[in-house]
Amino acid sequence: MEMKNRPRRLRKTPLVRGLVRETRMSKDSLIYPIFFEEGENIKAPIETMPGQYRYSPDRASEIIEECLEHGVNKVLLFGIPKEKDEVGTQAYHDHGIVQEATRAIKTKYGDEIYVVCDICMCEYTSHGHCGILHGQEVDNDETVAHLQKIGVSQAAAGADMVAPSDMMDGRVGAIREALDENGFKDIPIMSYAAKFASYYYGPFRDAADSAPAFGDRRAYQMDPHNGREAMKEAMLDEEEGADILMIKPAIAYLDLIKELSYRTDLPLATYSVSGEYSMIKGAVAAGLIDEYGIMCESTVAMYRAGADILITYFAKEIADAMEKGDIG
Repeated sequence: MEMKNRPRRLRKTPLVRGLVRETRMSKDSLIYPIFFEEGENIKAPIETMPGQYRYSPDRASEIIEECLEHGVNKVLLFGIPKEKDEVGTQAYHDHGIVQEATRAIKTKYGDEIYVVCDICMCEYTSHGHCGILHGQEVDNDETVAHLQKIGVSQAAAGADMVAPSDMMDGRVGAIREALDENGFKDIPIMSYAAKFASYYYGPFRDAADSAPAFGDRRAYQMDPHNGREAMKEAMLDEEEGADILMIKPAIAYLDLIKELSYRTDLPLATYSVSGEYSMIKGAVAAGLIDEYGIMCESTVAMYRAGADILITYFAKEIADAMEKGDIG
């Protein structure tokens, strides 16, 4: 019997594989996270995240130049202040660490680099939680009022986009209102729409000095068991005016990225978080896996699931892989 259907015909050469590739990626969709801390002449290695550093604003150009050399022109900023208090005052200070880093980058590079600023309080509060405490409980509505101030201060410093990651109810609508009222109607909001209470965040908490002093964040970050609730959270953020929706972490939540891609017409981002990055680095150091191959395969999985935007500590290396044609 003659075999008519031979899918292998379209796998025979690199050229035909490139022709029929279903998942297409671009450097334009990559965002590189950067940690900044107060001080001068700082480039401090992050022990739990090999190859990643904390920078002071005066050395911002070093990492920005590195990103641009690889074709990555979008960054996500996190800040570590010298002083913390119970209400995270430095998060919305006009000369806070993220605000100063943003000014340093935008003053030198202007529209050559697109700056996204994370809106949260965990790096700035003395207790390490993502909001204002009443006893040992985070007060949702009081926290939202502080998040509004953070968003406005970041936009005033030159942020091109803000990204609330706190998981307080109603914060997207409130930040949108505050931005609009203060003359920042054109600043988009990328919402951490479904941010799960994940063990994958461990290295980040070391990098950002943001581990909670007591308890955990399960009362406001999402239960990993709940997929329908993730869709509810995302749809609420869309109604409130989010411009981009995010699922975080990435690799363990590919099913939810796919599900959300069916439910929204908004651009969909995912954040391949610190634990995902450090697990690969650790396995490579142990001689267990091929770093480049695993990085490429994981990246394809995230885009194939439906992500339009990828936030990743491998952004520079992924951009190079796209240039080579190994992915994309």
